[in-house]
Formats: sequence, structure tokens, C-alpha cells
Amino acid sequence: MAELKYKRILLKLSGEALGGPMGYGIDVQEAESIASRIKEVYQMGVDVAVVIGAGNLWRGKQGLERGMDRSTADYMGMLATVMNAMALMDALERQGVYTRVMSAIEMRAIAEPYIRRRAIRHLEKKRVVIFGAGTGNPFFSTDTAAALRATEIDADVVIKATKVDGVYDSDPKKNPDAKKFEKLSYIEVLNRRLEVMDSTAITLCMDNNLPILVLNLWDSNALLGALRGENVGTLVAA
Repeated sequence: MAELKYKRILLKLSGEALGGPMGYGIDVQEAESIASRIKEVYQMGVDVAVVIGAGNLWRGKQGLERGMDRSTADYMGMLATVMNAMALMDALERQGVYTRVMSAIEMRAIAEPYIRRRAIRHLEKKRVVIFGAGTGNPFFSTDTAAALRATEIDADVVIKATKVDGVYDSDPKKNPDAKKFEKLSYIEVLNRRLEVMDSTAITLCMDNNLPILVLNLWDSNALLGALRGENVGTLVAA
């Protein structure tokens, strides 16, 4: 543990990470691949918490475009995150990683209710904790849920898992001259309107001096390298 830069992390995953090549639904192989990445970190002795989105199962924007009530759309998204959390939990447990799903919306038959002190206790007992159902409130994204839970459990960093190796000034897939940032301040992210996390999440991290590290989870060396203090991805900090 002594050589690790971060001892407790919150990993923020998009729902699309479980979607597989089709981009929707839950792909069991993708869940197993992500679980193997988490297991590598877990075996290093790092405390790992996870927040996962729901874009592979439900996009509230589609409902809103048809006149759906915003709160209804958001609650549907929260329920979808619990489905993703259960899929990831199953993949982790099958790889021998003790895991707990905690839900901000009470559903005792399938998940523990979120209680901050209990979540911290699970981490101390070396269990991976997956937070489902966002913040439990409509009008807040899973980005904000990640920032909130990371602050509550005293995480050292929020790791935003993407399929690119950091934050760029434009889309690197469309612009070969796109510039990658190695480090950004919270204010720079807000002023440049960079799509790191939504503004509420960025502000919450800024207010609590919680760094955000954006990296490519699908690079087999990125996450482990970041934990060892290597220059990986893009760091957003004070």
C-alpha cells in the first residue's frame, strides 16, 4: 500500500460501458472485463467504490422529447442503474471479489439501503461497494452521485472511466490535431465547457478539493499506472 498514490477510489462508469458492441443492453462479457480491471485494483489493497450510469438501458432525453415528466424519466434512469449495479456485482462475485450493492432508493430484496457509515465499513472490510440509484433524487446525474458519494466516503480521487486516454480540447476521433490536457483546474473545465462531468459534479468536487482523474479504463495499464502515481490520463484538481 505504501507505494500507492490513491488508497481509496471511486470509479465512475457510464452505462454504455456494459453495452458491448451494440451500445445497449447488458453484455455479460463486458461486465466480466470491467470486473477483471476492478479485481486487479482490489488485489492491490485499494478500497474501491463504483457508481455506474444507465445509458445502455434508458435515456431520459428520449422520454423528455416526447413530453415525459422529468422526474419520472429520472426515476426510471435510477432504477436502470441498479440493474447495471447488479450485473457488475455478479461479475465481480464470480471472480472472487466480495461486493455489496447499496441503493439510494430503498429496495431491500435486492440491495442494501445506502447508509454512509455502513458503506465505509464495507470498504474497511475490503468489499467493493457499488452505489445504485444515483442520489435518490431526480434532476441529478450519476456524475453528481459519483462526486457526492466520493466525498461522503472520503475517497482520494474520482476516476472517470472513458474510452479515450484523457480530456482533449476537441474530439480526437474527428480532429487528429486535438490537444490533450495533462492537468486542468476545475474552473478551466467549467469555463471551457469540457465534457468531463456535469457542472454540478465539477463544482461539488471543487468545493471539497476532490481530484478527478479521466483515463481509458480499456487500456490495460492505465488504471494500475495511475494508482502507482504514473502520469496517466488527465487530472482535474485545484
